[in-house]
Amino acid sequence: MDSKESPQENFIINSAPEIQAEQNLGWVTKIYSAFPAFKSVNYKLYFSGQLISMIGTWMQIVAQSWLVLQLTTSPLLIGLVMALSTLPTLLFTLWGGVVVDHFPKKNILFFTQICAMCLAFILGILTVFDWVTIWEICVIAFLLGTVNAIDAPARQAFVSDLVTKEQLPSAIALNSGVFNTARVLGPTIAGVLIAIIGTGGAFLINACTYIAVILALKKMKTEDVARAPKRNPIHAIKEGIVYSYTHPIIRTLFVVIGIVSIFGWSYTTVLPIIAKNEFHVDAAGLGYLYAASGLGSLFAAVMVGLFSKKVSPLYFIVGGTMVFSVSIFLFSFSKDIHTAAVLLFFSGLGLLAFASQSNTTIQTLVKSEFRGRVMSIYVLMFIGLTPLGNFQIGLVSEHMGTAFALQAGSVVVFLAGLSIFFLKNRILERYQGYKKENNF
Repeated sequence: MDSKESPQENFIINSAPEIQAEQNLGWVTKIYSAFPAFKSVNYKLYFSGQLISMIGTWMQIVAQSWLVLQLTTSPLLIGLVMALSTLPTLLFTLWGGVVVDHFPKKNILFFTQICAMCLAFILGILTVFDWVTIWEICVIAFLLGTVNAIDAPARQAFVSDLVTKEQLPSAIALNSGVFNTARVLGPTIAGVLIAIIGTGGAFLINACTYIAVILALKKMKTEDVARAPKRNPIHAIKEGIVYSYTHPIIRTLFVVIGIVSIFGWSYTTVLPIIAKNEFHVDAAGLGYLYAASGLGSLFAAVMVGLFSKKVSPLYFIVGGTMVFSVSIFLFSFSKDIHTAAVLLFFSGLGLLAFASQSNTTIQTLVKSEFRGRVMSIYVLMFIGLTPLGNFQIGLVSEHMGTAFALQAGSVVVFLAGLSIFFLKNRILERYQGYKKENNF
């Protein structure tokens, strides 16, 4: 590659300068030095608050899945509940991106966290008093999804207000670490709590965990950064879509992210069914499987932080999809819960490696005035399309079996990752053309 190419182009294809570290540093110090975002006081507050809140969120995910499984044994209805929790992301996230670009992100997050806390409390009360029905779960799942349609792009874009541009990649990796640390601890805690105080108690404890992130937001001292000028929301959404579509790298990543969302993430929908019918375990066993996947994701977050500046993101993006798809394909044949847990560990590792580097690449390339809208499209592709994935895997599982549904999805994800590998040179050519046309 020509030596005069910009650092951002090198970020996409080539390796960047290595993280300097003394050979005599301990592993803990090395890992900490790999995440310069911790130098930001605001980010450390955000990190701690999000960690506690996300642990509660994963407790609720497991408790809700188990509650639905107790009320109905239909894979289709379980898929429907999961779909309703993410359907609002598909419907409203683009509008949420406009809101994020027009209003202070911190204020938006205050509002969304309080709303989510109230919904968790209501679900807990209904469950504790045995008033809950499958349809009430559906309504609350839809309302919580509506809150998340605004909250998710706000959280994605808010990170850039808390750290410098140089600290941004490590902040994104740490956000993934928060999410997946919660995936390890949340399900494990949920399994214990369900056995002791029931699913309703788990929902109520989750409601309390939102207090941590609300207090963290209150303690932060952030500047009211310049926002995009207010304009017609439809026109603003169109601008964000056109910007993303005409950007060769962002467009390509969005397509692959959408495929992974529909055919990859959906494996979590049928995990409760597999845990109960194949491995004959209770809620604690389901938590064990979720924790195995989360532990792999957490390991990947550390690896991305340590090596993302030493190797091309394409290694993580392509390699992540390959590792994930192969692991899920093999998981579909597993009959032993411990073997399944090992395979889920690698599936979590691959999925996080792909997701983290895709997010970092997009956030590095996007112009600040489009950040909220572009990240809303990212959330739309990564989360908003999961209703389609939840519905399709529930439908296929009902008629063809869960094993076939997992195998078919993993093959599609594998082919998507393979296409990125074969198109990497063409992606670079398009990126160079985009630079010349837009003086970027």
